[in-house]
Amino acid sequence: MIRLDQISKIYSTDVVLKNINWEIKKGEKIGLVGSNGAGKSTQFKILIGEEDQTSGSVLKEGNPKISHLKQELDCNLSNTVREELESSFRDIRIVSNKLLEIENQMKSLEISRDSEKLTNLVKQLATYQEKFEALGGYQMQAEVEKILPKLGFSQADADKLVGNFSGGWQMKVALGKIILQKPDLLLLDEPTNHLDLETIFWLEEYLISLKIAIILISHDRYFLDKLCKKIIFIESGISETYNGNYSFFVEQKSLNEESQKKAFDLQQKEIELQRKYIERFRASATRSKQAKSREKQLKKLSKIDPIILRKKSPSFNFPDCPRSGKSVLQIKDLSHSFEEKILLLDVNLKVSAGEKIAFLGPNGCGKSTLFKLIMKKIKPEMGEINLGKHNVITSYYEQNQAEALSVENQVIELIYAKAPEWPQQKVRTFLGGFGFHKDSVFKYVKQLSGGEKARLALALMIINPSNFLLLDEPTNHLDLETKENLELAINNYKGTVFIISHDRYFISKVANRIIEIKESKLLSYNGNYEYFLAKKKN
Repeated sequence: MIRLDQISKIYSTDVVLKNINWEIKKGEKIGLVGSNGAGKSTQFKILIGEEDQTSGSVLKEGNPKISHLKQELDCNLSNTVREELESSFRDIRIVSNKLLEIENQMKSLEISRDSEKLTNLVKQLATYQEKFEALGGYQMQAEVEKILPKLGFSQADADKLVGNFSGGWQMKVALGKIILQKPDLLLLDEPTNHLDLETIFWLEEYLISLKIAIILISHDRYFLDKLCKKIIFIESGISETYNGNYSFFVEQKSLNEESQKKAFDLQQKEIELQRKYIERFRASATRSKQAKSREKQLKKLSKIDPIILRKKSPSFNFPDCPRSGKSVLQIKDLSHSFEEKILLLDVNLKVSAGEKIAFLGPNGCGKSTLFKLIMKKIKPEMGEINLGKHNVITSYYEQNQAEALSVENQVIELIYAKAPEWPQQKVRTFLGGFGFHKDSVFKYVKQLSGGEKARLALALMIINPSNFLLLDEPTNHLDLETKENLELAINNYKGTVFIISHDRYFISKVANRIIEIKESKLLSYNGNYEYFLAKKKN
């Protein structure tokens, strides 16, 4: 359907893409992966014509219709859900408004007395009715009615304002508008950001059911695994295609690199042997001919490329801390509400040392509130929350902690403020573990990307040793490499961990107990994420 052939994109300060080659066939679902800044979103802009490539070609069969679901949702919050969905049919809406205008004119007393004007309006009405019918105007309402339940909206919901719904529901409206346009190819840029698990499940199943082609940029590895049957990996401006899901890509890429390294090392040994032979016998009376022959062969040799050295990915661990007692937390008969909504009602919970618990539930169910109650940021309305009596030391990573950093400070200054006794070498080594190398430690916070801010916020939390971690959406804005390192750090951590996250792959790697907040209660599952899913299915 579409092929990107030798695409390059050069900005005045940077080469973003230099050899991009991949194609998408009808109905294919493809994941576009690579580190932050690899040029994934740039390729989307080239596909939809927002930007031109510097060189190369975008080859299209016919004229496929491409739609793009952006991270910033395109919704008019003052429209009803039905009106917003109908706005997809732009041409029909224009003709429909024109018909309404003509009908209102015909009803006026002055026009009804002027037979010539009336005849003229009747002709116009007939012309616009034909246009309305040709554009499928009579099917528009039926199409909207058909998609409403698929998006999860009831008939009553359809007449409510879009602005009355949460971000997840607004995403459904934005997606519905695109689907009604009947595109051949749908581009999705981080569609699961800020969605709760329930909405992610819905989106996953809905996209699987669509017969159109989809290209997906996402850091949600579970989502990529479930949806995509082809992965295009972008690194150093070059693309590689893997015909399988995300797990297949990870495994195959590792095998390819291992194989390439072995072949490269073997060839280098052989080249070295040949060079030694050539040097030794170049001037020999009996073997100079052989030496020259080998030299010619060496020049013709097709060289195997070495493995590209990647930027050093962040590598950190939580500092050692004295062990806590066996009991880390006890919650007794806790009830708490926010405004009119009861979040928690008579809940009880016991937590032992070493447990790594993921809290699941839809947005607004009280997960972050529970963390704030434990950290005494807010006071419970009823009940008790008691930390263990023996040596429990907490660290808390709030959901928007990265955004709360002081923007006028340098990265290194914030670390010194937390650890003034550390020598500069220790500070720089520590920051290197979070991807801040060389002069990047002197960057101001306002110059940092979302991912860099998230890494810095983690670094600031980790400085103080603790044995009870509370992490609220710690993977937001992190690239895949940093997520993998955080998984490793948590698995190596000897203390107790509470996690709120919508990243199912992350949860499946680190949690050994799941607590679901449902209907103001805490439902405990004494197993990992796969165990929780199996129990839920049963």
